[in-house]
Amino acid sequence: MWRGVSAQKLAATRAYGASVDLEADTPAAAFERLDDLLADTGRALVHPFDDPLVQAGQGTVGLEVLEDVPDVTAVVVPVGGGGLIAGVATAVKEQRPDVRVLGVEPETSNALRAALAAGDRVEIAPRSIADGLNAPHAGRNALAVARARVDEVVLVSEAEIQEAFRFLYGRAKLACEPAGAAATAAVLAAKVALGPSERVVVVVSGGNVAPETASAILASR
Repeated sequence: MWRGVSAQKLAATRAYGASVDLEADTPAAAFERLDDLLADTGRALVHPFDDPLVQAGQGTVGLEVLEDVPDVTAVVVPVGGGGLIAGVATAVKEQRPDVRVLGVEPETSNALRAALAAGDRVEIAPRSIADGLNAPHAGRNALAVARARVDEVVLVSEAEIQEAFRFLYGRAKLACEPAGAAATAAVLAAKVALGPSERVVVVVSGGNVAPETASAILASR
Protein backbone atom coordinates (compact mmCIF):
# COMPACT_ATOMS: atom_id res chain seq x y z
CA MET A 1 0.00 0.00 0.00
CA TRP A 2 1.05 3.65 0.01
CA ARG A 3 1.40 6.24 2.73
CA GLY A 4 -1.90 8.05 3.15
CA VAL A 5 -4.01 5.02 2.24
CA SER A 6 -7.35 4.71 4.06
CA ALA A 7 -6.58 4.05 7.73
CA GLN A 8 -9.59 1.76 7.98
CA LYS A 9 -8.48 -0.35 5.00
CA LEU A 10 -4.95 -0.52 6.40
CA ALA A 11 -6.20 -1.66 9.81
CA ALA A 12 -8.57 -4.21 8.28
CA THR A 13 -5.82 -5.66 6.10
CA ARG A 14 -3.53 -6.06 9.10
CA ALA A 15 -6.37 -7.59 11.11
CA TYR A 16 -6.60 -10.37 8.50
CA GLY A 17 -2.98 -11.20 9.30
CA ALA A 18 -1.22 -9.40 6.45
CA SER A 19 2.08 -7.60 6.69
CA VAL A 20 1.66 -4.24 4.94
CA ASP A 21 4.54 -2.46 3.20
CA LEU A 22 4.14 1.33 3.26
CA GLU A 23 7.35 2.43 1.58
CA ALA A 24 5.53 3.98 -1.41
CA ASP A 25 4.01 7.44 -1.26
CA THR A 26 1.53 7.17 -4.19
CA PRO A 27 -0.54 4.43 -5.86
CA ALA A 28 1.82 4.42 -8.85
CA ALA A 29 4.86 4.13 -6.60
CA ALA A 30 3.18 1.25 -4.78
CA PHE A 31 3.17 -0.80 -7.99
CA GLU A 32 6.84 0.00 -8.53
CA ARG A 33 7.53 -1.09 -4.96
CA LEU A 34 5.55 -4.25 -5.63
CA ASP A 35 7.81 -5.09 -8.55
CA ASP A 36 10.84 -4.71 -6.28
CA LEU A 37 9.34 -6.97 -3.61
CA LEU A 38 8.48 -9.65 -6.17
CA ALA A 39 12.02 -9.59 -7.54
CA ASP A 40 13.63 -9.62 -4.08
CA THR A 41 11.45 -12.24 -2.39
CA GLY A 42 10.08 -14.44 -5.17
CA ARG A 43 6.57 -14.11 -3.81
CA ALA A 44 3.55 -14.86 -6.00
CA LEU A 45 1.40 -11.93 -7.07
CA VAL A 46 -2.38 -12.11 -6.89
CA HIS A 47 -3.13 -8.95 -8.84
CA PRO A 48 -6.07 -6.94 -7.47
CA PHE A 49 -7.58 -6.07 -10.85
CA ASP A 50 -5.63 -7.65 -13.71
CA ASP A 51 -5.59 -11.35 -12.89
CA PRO A 52 -7.89 -13.41 -15.18
CA LEU A 53 -8.93 -15.69 -12.32
CA VAL A 54 -9.74 -12.74 -10.06
CA GLN A 55 -11.74 -11.23 -12.91
CA ALA A 56 -13.59 -14.51 -13.35
CA GLY A 57 -14.54 -14.37 -9.68
CA GLN A 58 -15.72 -10.80 -10.09
CA GLY A 59 -17.74 -11.96 -13.08
CA THR A 60 -20.04 -13.89 -10.76
CA VAL A 61 -21.61 -10.51 -10.01
CA GLY A 62 -22.76 -10.46 -13.64
CA LEU A 63 -24.14 -13.98 -13.34
CA GLU A 64 -26.13 -12.97 -10.25
CA VAL A 65 -27.52 -9.96 -12.09
CA LEU A 66 -28.78 -12.13 -14.95
CA GLU A 67 -30.28 -14.62 -12.52
CA ASP A 68 -31.98 -12.06 -10.27
CA VAL A 69 -33.02 -9.55 -12.96
CA PRO A 70 -33.56 -11.57 -16.16
CA ASP A 71 -35.09 -8.59 -17.98
CA VAL A 72 -32.12 -6.33 -17.28
CA THR A 73 -31.18 -3.97 -20.13
CA ALA A 74 -28.17 -2.16 -18.63
CA VAL A 75 -25.59 -2.82 -15.91
CA VAL A 76 -23.66 0.16 -14.51
CA VAL A 77 -20.34 -0.67 -12.85
CA PRO A 78 -17.78 1.43 -10.92
CA VAL A 79 -14.27 1.29 -12.40
CA GLY A 80 -10.83 1.55 -10.83
CA GLY A 81 -8.27 -0.72 -12.45
CA GLY A 82 -10.99 -2.40 -14.52
CA GLY A 83 -11.11 -5.89 -13.04
CA LEU A 84 -14.70 -5.75 -11.82
CA ILE A 85 -16.14 -4.39 -15.05
CA ALA A 86 -14.05 -6.85 -17.10
CA GLY A 87 -15.52 -9.77 -15.17
CA VAL A 88 -19.07 -8.44 -15.19
CA ALA A 89 -18.96 -7.55 -18.89
CA THR A 90 -17.60 -10.96 -19.84
CA ALA A 91 -20.27 -12.82 -17.89
CA VAL A 92 -23.16 -10.62 -19.04
CA LYS A 93 -22.21 -10.27 -22.70
CA GLU A 94 -21.51 -13.99 -23.07
CA GLN A 95 -25.11 -14.81 -22.19
CA ARG A 96 -26.89 -11.55 -23.11
CA PRO A 97 -24.98 -9.55 -25.73
CA ASP A 98 -27.93 -7.17 -25.96
CA VAL A 99 -27.45 -5.93 -22.40
CA ARG A 100 -25.37 -2.75 -22.18
CA VAL A 101 -22.47 -2.69 -19.73
CA LEU A 102 -21.47 0.83 -18.70
CA GLY A 103 -18.43 1.84 -16.67
CA VAL A 104 -18.15 4.81 -14.32
CA GLU A 105 -14.94 6.52 -13.21
CA PRO A 106 -14.26 9.66 -11.17
CA GLU A 107 -13.19 12.63 -13.27
CA THR A 108 -9.95 12.75 -11.29
CA SER A 109 -9.26 9.01 -11.58
CA ASN A 110 -10.01 8.02 -15.15
CA ALA A 111 -7.43 5.34 -16.00
CA LEU A 112 -9.69 3.11 -18.11
CA ARG A 113 -11.31 5.86 -20.15
CA ALA A 114 -7.90 7.41 -20.81
CA ALA A 115 -6.52 4.05 -21.90
CA LEU A 116 -9.45 3.39 -24.22
CA ALA A 117 -8.91 6.79 -25.83
CA ALA A 118 -5.16 6.25 -26.18
CA GLY A 119 -5.36 2.64 -27.31
CA ASP A 120 -2.95 1.50 -24.59
CA ARG A 121 -2.37 1.71 -20.87
CA VAL A 122 -1.99 5.27 -19.57
CA GLU A 123 -0.36 6.17 -16.26
CA ILE A 124 -2.34 8.73 -14.25
CA ALA A 125 -2.11 10.37 -10.82
CA PRO A 126 -5.49 9.47 -9.27
CA ARG A 127 -6.83 11.66 -6.48
CA SER A 128 -10.52 10.94 -5.94
CA ILE A 129 -12.41 10.72 -2.66
CA ALA A 130 -13.43 7.34 -4.09
CA ASP A 131 -10.07 5.89 -3.05
CA GLY A 132 -11.14 2.37 -4.02
CA LEU A 133 -11.09 3.57 -7.64
CA ASN A 134 -7.71 5.30 -7.46
CA ALA A 135 -5.78 2.93 -9.71
CA PRO A 136 -2.72 4.50 -11.38
CA HIS A 137 -3.51 2.61 -14.59
CA ALA A 138 -6.01 0.19 -16.04
CA GLY A 139 -5.00 -3.45 -16.26
CA ARG A 140 -3.98 -4.72 -19.69
CA ASN A 141 -6.35 -7.70 -19.49
CA ALA A 142 -9.12 -5.41 -18.29
CA LEU A 143 -8.44 -2.98 -21.12
CA ALA A 144 -8.67 -5.75 -23.72
CA VAL A 145 -12.00 -6.90 -22.31
CA ALA A 146 -13.31 -3.35 -22.09
CA ARG A 147 -12.52 -2.70 -25.76
CA ALA A 148 -14.55 -5.74 -26.78
CA ARG A 149 -17.39 -5.82 -24.26
CA VAL A 150 -17.91 -2.49 -22.46
CA ASP A 151 -20.31 -0.18 -24.25
CA GLU A 152 -19.27 3.12 -22.66
CA VAL A 153 -17.24 4.61 -19.82
CA VAL A 154 -18.49 7.87 -18.31
CA LEU A 155 -17.04 10.22 -15.70
CA VAL A 156 -18.58 11.65 -12.53
CA SER A 157 -17.46 14.57 -10.38
CA GLU A 158 -16.47 14.42 -6.73
CA ALA A 159 -19.65 16.30 -5.82
CA GLU A 160 -21.77 13.77 -7.72
CA ILE A 161 -20.08 10.88 -5.93
CA GLN A 162 -20.78 12.48 -2.58
CA GLU A 163 -24.41 13.15 -3.48
CA ALA A 164 -24.83 9.49 -4.47
CA PHE A 165 -23.17 8.44 -1.21
CA ARG A 166 -25.74 10.45 0.75
CA PHE A 167 -28.56 9.02 -1.39
CA LEU A 168 -27.48 5.41 -0.80
CA TYR A 169 -27.06 5.97 2.92
CA GLY A 170 -30.28 7.89 3.43
CA ARG A 171 -32.63 6.22 0.95
CA ALA A 172 -31.24 2.73 0.37
CA LYS A 173 -29.69 2.34 3.85
CA LEU A 174 -26.43 1.13 2.32
CA ALA A 175 -23.23 1.94 4.20
CA CYS A 176 -21.01 1.87 1.12
CA GLU A 177 -17.74 3.69 0.54
CA PRO A 178 -17.47 6.55 -1.98
CA ALA A 179 -16.12 4.13 -4.61
CA GLY A 180 -19.27 2.06 -4.22
CA ALA A 181 -21.41 5.12 -4.91
CA ALA A 182 -19.78 6.04 -8.22
CA ALA A 183 -22.09 4.02 -10.48
CA THR A 184 -25.14 5.35 -8.65
CA ALA A 185 -23.75 8.85 -9.12
CA ALA A 186 -23.72 8.39 -12.88
CA VAL A 187 -27.37 7.36 -12.92
CA LEU A 188 -28.54 10.11 -10.56
CA ALA A 189 -26.61 12.75 -12.53
CA ALA A 190 -27.92 11.43 -15.87
CA LYS A 191 -24.40 10.72 -17.10
CA VAL A 192 -25.61 7.55 -18.82
CA ALA A 193 -28.38 7.52 -21.41
CA LEU A 194 -31.21 5.38 -20.05
CA GLY A 195 -34.68 5.03 -21.52
CA PRO A 196 -37.80 5.30 -19.31
CA SER A 197 -38.64 1.62 -19.77
CA GLU A 198 -35.15 0.27 -19.17
CA ARG A 199 -34.38 -2.20 -16.40
CA VAL A 200 -31.12 -0.99 -14.90
CA VAL A 201 -28.85 -2.65 -12.34
CA VAL A 202 -26.30 -0.46 -10.56
CA VAL A 203 -23.38 -2.23 -8.88
CA VAL A 204 -22.56 -0.88 -5.40
CA SER A 205 -19.19 -2.39 -4.54
CA GLY A 206 -17.14 -1.49 -1.46
CA GLY A 207 -18.05 -0.82 2.15
CA ASN A 208 -14.74 0.19 3.72
CA VAL A 209 -15.27 3.84 4.57
CA ALA A 210 -13.63 5.59 7.49
CA PRO A 211 -16.18 7.01 9.98
CA GLU A 212 -14.74 10.51 9.65
CA THR A 213 -15.03 10.37 5.85
CA ALA A 214 -18.62 9.15 5.99
CA SER A 215 -19.67 11.72 8.59
CA ALA A 216 -18.04 14.56 6.63
CA ILE A 217 -19.87 13.60 3.43
CA LEU A 218 -23.20 13.11 5.20
CA ALA A 219 -22.90 16.47 6.94
CA SER A 220 -22.07 18.37 3.75
CA ARG A 221 -24.39 19.60 1.03
